[in-house]
Amino acid sequence: MNIAVIGAQWGDEGKGKIVDYLAADARLIVRFSGGANAGHTIVLGGEQYALHLVPSGILYPDKIVILGSGMVIDPEALFSELASLEAKGIDWKGRVLISDRAHLVLPRYRKIDKDMESSRRKPIGTTGRGIGVAYAMKASRDGIRIADLDDPTRLENLEAEDVAFVNAWRERLMPMAVDLVPYLRARKNAYVLFEGAQGALLDIDTGSYPFVSSGMSCAAGVAAQGGIGPRAINRVLGVFKAYSTRVGNGPFPTEFNPNSQSALDKFIRETGREYGVTTGRPRRCGYLDLVALRYACTANSIDHLVLTHLDVYDELDEFEACIAYRVRGKIVEDFPASVRDLSEAEPVLRKFRGWKKAIGACRTFEDLPLEAKAYVAYIEEYTETPIGIISVGSDRNATMVRESPWIRS
Repeated sequence: MNIAVIGAQWGDEGKGKIVDYLAADARLIVRFSGGANAGHTIVLGGEQYALHLVPSGILYPDKIVILGSGMVIDPEALFSELASLEAKGIDWKGRVLISDRAHLVLPRYRKIDKDMESSRRKPIGTTGRGIGVAYAMKASRDGIRIADLDDPTRLENLEAEDVAFVNAWRERLMPMAVDLVPYLRARKNAYVLFEGAQGALLDIDTGSYPFVSSGMSCAAGVAAQGGIGPRAINRVLGVFKAYSTRVGNGPFPTEFNPNSQSALDKFIRETGREYGVTTGRPRRCGYLDLVALRYACTANSIDHLVLTHLDVYDELDEFEACIAYRVRGKIVEDFPASVRDLSEAEPVLRKFRGWKKAIGACRTFEDLPLEAKAYVAYIEEYTETPIGIISVGSDRNATMVRESPWIRS
């Protein structure tokens, strides 16, 4: 059985925790896209683990995790991350594999990335880690893959500094390589979890272009880059927060107004710990954008939503959510492709009553206050998508499952 977990907003939705939670029942966890610009945080027994390249199932000692074909991998970042895990007692050797079709991020890509960003009249807000350049090299057919590391004819296309870098890491990378398609075919009856990076609204094709990631963060990326075909995906889960956040530049219709909502902005950021795992940058915060969420559900065939950070609203008397946009005086109910329309969109908001009590100890939906249940019900109605899992805290156990995704329907 194959389950895909993607972000249903602009990333940072809590995918790492959800993948870690669901991985208990999986045999394999495959991350299909992204690079070291992504960051997934997992809290287990009070210990925090920050992952950037390694799939979130690595904390289970009996799971195999695979860096998929759509990933772009910086070997220095990867082995630094693995060393950090080992220092915390995580034995990863023999359990971390890499698709031989995955591309490498070379050191000079970082400089190119930073130079490109600084030359843009309107910067995108990249992390400067060479991720976009690696994807550009891949698209122009000038990239280097794991499968090419022992191919002299492919290495001839590289500059001398690139060859020296590749030679320094070849002996550590090659034993981890796996041909992903036949590997998964031989395990077609296993429970496999496919982990996305970033979020649907940052996807190169369906996101808020050009303020997007360079890779595929949509559900279709599982089939294109995860080693299976589209009809082999049994279920798609979309993770979203009770509110919205965004890192970097780009349109954000529900972003809190710094002049009139600065106290709320600060409260959400501090309560929700809204700082980038990779960069440490404070995330931009705003109310839940239901227009964007419904779009993500439709564009990605999301079967079940996963709601996280619901407990962040515990202390509020009331809060709001966006149910439409007002663009140059016109009501718009669908997520527009135009970055101009998104930038000029004013949110049409609906108010919700707060519950004014801590819900972090709730373990079933029935335990939640009536006001929290009403908020959940409205999201389901608006998006026409059921919410199968709700997270009320950062720890693995602070999770309530209304419907297990592993049960075949």
